[in-house]
Amino acid sequence: MIKENKKSEIAFKIIKYVVMIALFIIVLFPLLWLLINSFKTEKEIIGFPPTIIGTKYTLKSFVRIFSNIPFAAYIKNTVIFAGGTTVIAVIFDSMAGYAFARLKFKGKNALFMFVLLTMMVPFQVMMIPLFLESNYLGLLNTYPGLILPKATTAFGIFMMRSYFSALPKDLEEAARVDGLNEMGIFWKIMFPLVKPGVMTLAIFHLMTNWNDLLYPLMMTSSTRMRTLAAGLALFVGEHATTYYGPQLAGALISVTPLLVLYIFFQKYFIASVATSGIKD
Repeated sequence: MIKENKKSEIAFKIIKYVVMIALFIIVLFPLLWLLINSFKTEKEIIGFPPTIIGTKYTLKSFVRIFSNIPFAAYIKNTVIFAGGTTVIAVIFDSMAGYAFARLKFKGKNALFMFVLLTMMVPFQVMMIPLFLESNYLGLLNTYPGLILPKATTAFGIFMMRSYFSALPKDLEEAARVDGLNEMGIFWKIMFPLVKPGVMTLAIFHLMTNWNDLLYPLMMTSSTRMRTLAAGLALFVGEHATTYYGPQLAGALISVTPLLVLYIFFQKYFIASVATSGIKD
């Protein structure tokens, strides 16, 4: 009986590892395919029957993507747009979340409900008013025009409010006794304690804005102000049946920073999940 139980446990472990390996391959295969094909020659990419491993590798696709379009400018614009939006949004979301969680003021609950209701409004509804307003203010084709409309999000406020609500009240009461004002309590006491939530929110903001296509496409008409997603989309539309290698090379360059970012900061995702059972 004991031997049979051990055999069943071993069989279960083997099946579990086989399933995990299969899922791992399924998840990584598109990335591996993208990586390998970015270095293939154009002939091998479009060759039939298709092959996974090429016979000859080259950097011509990467050279061509930088020579055919202002790809370096796209990277710079994306870093400024995504990075600037992330920094500003994390600060504003954290401050608003702290106010809704810890401060007492008239109409707080009604205002917070209004913030949550904005999450139900699709971006497509706000596109034309946002475009007209930005055009009136002269913000089109500018970095402030890209960054300011995304300076805060309802999701970020909701998320940070939940984190700040989970902190004990004794901390801020002790800080007030020591003479700290609200800004001092926020920056010196509360903000460092929600570091996993802040980092998780920052990564969410960065990934969302880095991959955003519709918003930068709407807010920029100049080629030099395009972001990676918008620039690559236009490049693919213009050369959909001519150059596959540069398209793949551009996509690889675009996703690499996000992969590296996730690898180095995945511990904050784990910490965020571990503390997600927060009390409101």
